Amino acid sequence: MTYVIRVEHPVPSFGAWQARFDSDPLGREQNGVERFRVMRGADDPGYALIDLEFGERAEAEAFLARLKELWKTADVLHDPKAQIAEIVDTGEY
Repeated sequence: MTYVIRVEHPVPSFGAWQARFDSDPLGREQNGVERFRVMRGADDPGYALIDLEFGERAEAEAFLARLKELWKTADVLHDPKAQIAEIVDTGEY
């Protein structure tokens, strides 16, 4: 089963936010992230959307708890929202 933490939030500077994301302060790979995707709003380039994929729900839950602690000190984002989702179907055309 694959679990995804979907995060979204406005950012005052996408470049500053991206640099912070790239610095990987939580050690994504070491903490179970198997794949990630970074997106920005097509109509709002100051809005970040991130998908973090995990193979185990417990890893996703633990990582989300770490994220919430990190957000308390972050100055590169505002009002983050996150949830864990379970992938039930995918397709390509």
